[in-house]
Amino acid sequence: MQNDSFWFGFRNAAVAFALLLMLVVLVACGGNAGGGSGGAGAGGGKLRLAFVVNMPAEFWTIAEHGVNAAAAEVDVDVSFHVPAGGLVEQQKRILEDLVVKGVDGIAVSPRDAENMTGLLDKLVQHTLLITHDSDAPQSKRLAYVGMANYDAGRMCGKLVKSALPDGGKIVILVGTLDQDNAKGRRQGVIDELFGRSYDPTRFDAQGAKLAGGGYEVLTTYTTESQPQKCKANTQDALVRWPDIGCFVGLFEYEPPAILEAVRSAKRLGEVKIVGFDENDATLQGILDGHIVGTVVQNPYEYGRQSIKLLAKLASESDPEKRAALLPEGGFLDIPARSITAANVDEFWADLKQKTGR
Repeated sequence: MQNDSFWFGFRNAAVAFALLLMLVVLVACGGNAGGGSGGAGAGGGKLRLAFVVNMPAEFWTIAEHGVNAAAAEVDVDVSFHVPAGGLVEQQKRILEDLVVKGVDGIAVSPRDAENMTGLLDKLVQHTLLITHDSDAPQSKRLAYVGMANYDAGRMCGKLVKSALPDGGKIVILVGTLDQDNAKGRRQGVIDELFGRSYDPTRFDAQGAKLAGGGYEVLTTYTTESQPQKCKANTQDALVRWPDIGCFVGLFEYEPPAILEAVRSAKRLGEVKIVGFDENDATLQGILDGHIVGTVVQNPYEYGRQSIKLLAKLASESDPEKRAALLPEGGFLDIPARSITAANVDEFWADLKQKTGR
């Protein structure tokens, strides 16, 4: 026990020393509270911005195209960062390293907003910080670029109701319930199915018994960024509840994994699938008639608009003038869309044109 206390104290001292050293480096490099450099990077050249995502996914490949397009439009240098294992600690290290390097601005999709708020609030003392895709509303970030995830969840719920107009049993799969976006999407689906009032602050616990309006949510699986876990969860649900009516996959990699499991069980058409995001396999599944539809974000514009906003903010050194450049309410809304057989061809053609796929 004494040894544990010693090492705990030693570790804290080491962390404190590292933070002190980081601040010294920031001062030496011209870092300042609130970030920004009046249009030039720390070294007097181009602005240096960073776009940080929360996990590896095809979704972020699309966003990277938007990031690169914006970098060319506004003539800035941008680095793109992916936590290889999708872990909170990996993302934290990326963010801390970027601040030490003195970047002029960071756009991040926080992996665990609630537990990262303290870190995010430290970052804003040294650089411009905005969130994208998933917000950290309790932090001091300057703005959020993305969609209203609760609203998108309700759109997803409408797709489920169109697939099961007379009600039925549903299983929800989501990567994690630590992220603000995941909570909002899931709650939106549930509230839409049960005909509840509009309330983005509502949250039903993962283990709660949920039924209403002729629908029953049997369970919510968290798949932790692992397609194989998603597939295994789907297979488990098909065995546990033979009368299941619909699967809902709320992260980009989940609808294809669900589709694979349902196909292997030879239950295509019998069990409905509703998805989220624009994975190629999901779009093909809609074309083939195996997936009812998907609610898509716009990762290309998440990347493009995040970098353009950061560049605009960093070009203005006066705090009051900078504040005037922020979107109303600190929210740059990029609305979600519902994709079904009726519009999937047009949507996919546009996506291919933007990404060169």
